[in-house]
Formats: sequence, C-alpha cells, structure tokens
Amino acid sequence: MKLNRIFRATALVLSALLMVFLFAGCATADASASADGTAAGGGYSMIIMIVVMVVIFYFFLIRPENKKKKQAEEMRSSLAVGDQITTIGGMIGRIVMVKSESIVFETSEDRVRIEIAKWAISSKGKQTEEQK
Repeated sequence: MKLNRIFRATALVLSALLMVFLFAGCATADASASADGTAAGGGYSMIIMIVVMVVIFYFFLIRPENKKKKQAEEMRSSLAVGDQITTIGGMIGRIVMVKSESIVFETSEDRVRIEIAKWAISSKGKQTEEQK
C-alpha cells in the first residue's frame, strides 16, 4: 500500500511539472511567434508533452490499478470450500458452498450461514484442516 501511494504521488508531481513546462512552452512559442511573425515549432513540443503525460498516467496510475483488479478477480475465481475469507464489510468466515456469482460462508462455531456476492470478498485466508 505504501509503495502504491508513493507511485501515485510521484505521478501527480510529474504531471504537475509537465503541465508547467507545457504552459511555459506555449507562452514562449506565442512570444516568439509574435516577434518573428511565424510559429517557432511550439505545437510539436506541446503534443510531445501531452503524449508524455498520458504515458506517465498510464504507467503510474492506470496499469497498477488494472493489475490489482485482475489479481482480485483471480482470487475470487479460485475460492473453494473450506477457505477462510474476509468480506469488504469485515466479516470473517469459512466457505461452505461456492456458486457461480455468490458464495455461502459460516461465520462462527454456531454455523450461522450467510450468502454474499463474490465481488464482496476482500481477501482469502488459508484452507482449514478439514479441506486438506
């Protein structure tokens, strides 16, 4: 989690710096165009800055988020009877039945069973001795 925050902060700082350079490039291009009467190639540098900013956003923000979603989906699809799980609401229990879009789990020794959607599972623990 800490590394993810560092990446996001770095991406935001880099994008802010690129925006500053982008606007500075536009200002100098406008000034040179007004002095010479022709454009000084400011359009190309602006396009390059925008492309670089999009690439930075992709590698620091979009790609890690997609990886995290893929890992969570793989974890949810690999659930089996006997696995310990934690829901997004904080409930902890052992899986007793797996369906296509939901699971049924027991929350305690008194066998209280709850059915929830698979997307509501935040983490998976280890299998119990009964499963092994």
